[in-house]
Amino acid sequence: MEGMFFSGWSTLFRTLVVGVLAYINLIVLLRVSGRRTLSKMNAFDLVVTVALGSTFATILLNRNVSLAQGTLALALLIGLQYLVTWSSVRAGWVRKAVTGEPALLLYQGQLLSGAMRAARVTEDEVRSAIRSSGSAAMDDVEAVILETDGSFSVVRAGSGDSRSSLSGVMTPGPREVEIESS
Repeated sequence: MEGMFFSGWSTLFRTLVVGVLAYINLIVLLRVSGRRTLSKMNAFDLVVTVALGSTFATILLNRNVSLAQGTLALALLIGLQYLVTWSSVRAGWVRKAVTGEPALLLYQGQLLSGAMRAARVTEDEVRSAIRSSGSAAMDDVEAVILETDGSFSVVRAGSGDSRSSLSGVMTPGPREVEIESS
């Protein structure tokens, strides 16, 4: 019972020292890897962030993991994330594999039920996104897109050439509607 609440000053001291040093290492690695590592997250970025947190916790609490091992593990995760994001900027197939594609859920005031089903989005969620954008009617909206990070983008009708921002966005399913840029 004693070890459950307090296992000695040496373990607390180790956690304090290793925690501070691991934190400094993590900050340095994140700064070296660039802004993309800390950018708005898609599913891939979320997995890497959770893995970094888990690794950091392991460094702090597991006596069998040295600071050097933990720093290497953090560097490996950040390095792999950098490599994947670097590749995704240069190769479309990597980008699609890692982040997926945005899904068109509403086009010219019409809900695209097949796309909504495939994306597991309800009509209420689309309507909420429209309201959040400040639009009162679905007819005022050119398109609603489910972005790769899970957020909704609402493009208002009559806001210039909206098709250019919709280029490459398509609805998944049997009746695909691809928007061409003008």
